[in-house]
Amino acid sequence: MQIDETTLPGVLLLTPKRFSDARGFFSEVYNAAALSLHGIDTVFVQDNHSLSAKAGTVRGLHFQSPPHAQDKLVRVSRGRILDVAVDVRKNSPNYGSWTGIELSADNGSQLLVPKGFLHGFLTLEDNCEVVYKCSDYYAPECDGSVRFDDPDIGIDWGVRASDVTISEKDANAQSFQEFDSPFIC
Repeated sequence: MQIDETTLPGVLLLTPKRFSDARGFFSEVYNAAALSLHGIDTVFVQDNHSLSAKAGTVRGLHFQSPPHAQDKLVRVSRGRILDVAVDVRKNSPNYGSWTGIELSADNGSQLLVPKGFLHGFLTLEDNCEVVYKCSDYYAPECDGSVRFDDPDIGIDWGVRASDVTISEKDANAQSFQEFDSPFIC
């Protein structure tokens, strides 16, 4: 597995090897022992799978606060997305900075988003399926979101905010200025 740093320390791009032949390909997308050799010892306890029917769907920016904060390992099983992480760890020199990586079924890459980062994605094709591992169970009392289009973060999604499809929860998300991060660097 190839592991690359992104522009935000701790957010890693993992690209599993693919073995292709006339039938298609085989890829080992997760191996705890192999990741441990690279210092990644996260224990994942829950897998989530989402389908977004329309290109231009935004999910995020989401977080789960302590004591149920989550590391996430995100991959796309169908389609393409722009996957985004925002550093919200107080005292981090990168506080408020974001990185965006295209993940697709074709490239097979995965994004490791640690605790202390907001996470969201934009679908770039219809019928995108996103599968991600979480290091803690969903806890509704710890669930939160920040506006995906907040100007204080300034994410370049490549689309106008008025052209995206979002949930009611995301439409009513707090601004970055209102957000009192529970994460400390």
